[in-house]
Amino acid sequence: MTTREDYLFAAKLAETAERYDEMQEAMRGVVLAGPKLNAEERSLFSSAYKHVAAARRSTARMIGDLETKEGDATNKGKINEYRVKVETELEQICNDAIDLMDKHLIPACDDAEGKLFFYKLKGDYWRYLAEFHKDEKRQINCDKGMEAYTEAKAVSATLEKTNPLRLGLALNMAVFYYEILNDKEKAIALAQEAFDDAVDEMDNLSEAQYKDSSQILQLLRDNLAQWQKAE
Repeated sequence: MTTREDYLFAAKLAETAERYDEMQEAMRGVVLAGPKLNAEERSLFSSAYKHVAAARRSTARMIGDLETKEGDATNKGKINEYRVKVETELEQICNDAIDLMDKHLIPACDDAEGKLFFYKLKGDYWRYLAEFHKDEKRQINCDKGMEAYTEAKAVSATLEKTNPLRLGLALNMAVFYYEILNDKEKAIALAQEAFDDAVDEMDNLSEAQYKDSSQILQLLRDNLAQWQKAE
């Protein structure tokens, strides 16, 4: 019988070998064997699913560009079939991650950082689905994403304004507003508020805390510069 420790070792080994599909399966085993994850295990879960999702997201975008540019009807149809195949794989990955969070990971959390981590991650996966779904399915993805991010934001209010998870939520939620909901004003306002609130308190952090938070602040600053320039 495979133990939780076996799954965890397999996940770390697969990560070292950069075999992320296997890492995903191993972390799924970890969650089902014992869903209360520590900070390191949360990071492993996120890394595994984000890598396999990112690969499909990138491929789907590339194939979508090819499909748009293809002039031959027969080839266009073949490209479309391939894009749908990749998007189906991505949908399965996203749905699996969301299902694990809903049924196992979030209920097992008893601390604010853990709940924030998974609610934010859940919002991210609904955002990934909204990137390629259309019409009613896309609207459902948007509604579910907003619900998850809102839950995360409520939890984040209990943490320091410089907390990296709180800043990461602001970063991703602002992207959700900008890229998915096309609400550019809200995106800029959310990112600016998080940036300003944290900058005022950065001098009070330890060196390690400063490094983690400053990296996310830089991403917020970069997005703000890009979005404000586009206005």
